[in-house]
Amino acid sequence: MTALRLAGAGEAADLAAFLGRLLHYDRAAAVRLQASGGVLAVFGRPPSFEVLAIRTARLADDLDLDLDVTVSAGELLEGIAEPAGVLTVPAAVTGPPWAGVLPPRGGWRRVPGLPAPEALVRTVAAAVAEFRARDEALPPQHRTRGERDRIGREIWSRALGDTHLPLRAAHAAQSLGFLRPAHAGALAGGGTSPAAPAPQPLSLLAAGGWLRLSTPYGSIAVRTGGATGLTGLSGLSVTPS
Repeated sequence: MTALRLAGAGEAADLAAFLGRLLHYDRAAAVRLQASGGVLAVFGRPPSFEVLAIRTARLADDLDLDLDVTVSAGELLEGIAEPAGVLTVPAAVTGPPWAGVLPPRGGWRRVPGLPAPEALVRTVAAAVAEFRARDEALPPQHRTRGERDRIGREIWSRALGDTHLPLRAAHAAQSLGFLRPAHAGALAGGGTSPAAPAPQPLSLLAAGGWLRLSTPYGSIAVRTGGATGLTGLSGLSVTPS
């Protein structure tokens, strides 16, 4: 097993929080890890959202380490020693199909039209309320999994603002702790010190058939077609500490 030293206990806590949220949606979740240039990237795919979630963390050393492996999210979570900021990488597992199709290394360009963070949060809340209202309004004989899925697809496939990003990407970002008020701490796992840098604005990026909702706490990527999916850390922001 490989032991990685993260750049502080906060990085370890953030990563643990992210893995915990992934496991909430899939107890058997697998994640793909890539480490290069002092940055660790963790890729996961919560099945409820049909998106790719990306969480990055800074490494304290091993700047020349070149790691690319798919592991159990649960075992990886168990291997995090938060106070010491150490991450033990478990044995590799056979990855799911999505793990072989990741966003491209570079070529990302900013796309306009994304609503402000507060507007995104309100839009997601309104969509959740709409789904519940429409579900409750269904006659008993129509309250089936298929009908609920149909309503969900209709709502979460809507485009956000003047973009082609589906609403489910913002929903996933909020559910995974990536979309939070600007005054919240800069760490996804909880609070931060007053001296920590302020979170940067949300941005929408596009490259190679992918759209990526980038936040200070992580990214949500959606494949829009034509992507061949390459590995890589370039263009992925490192979480501020």
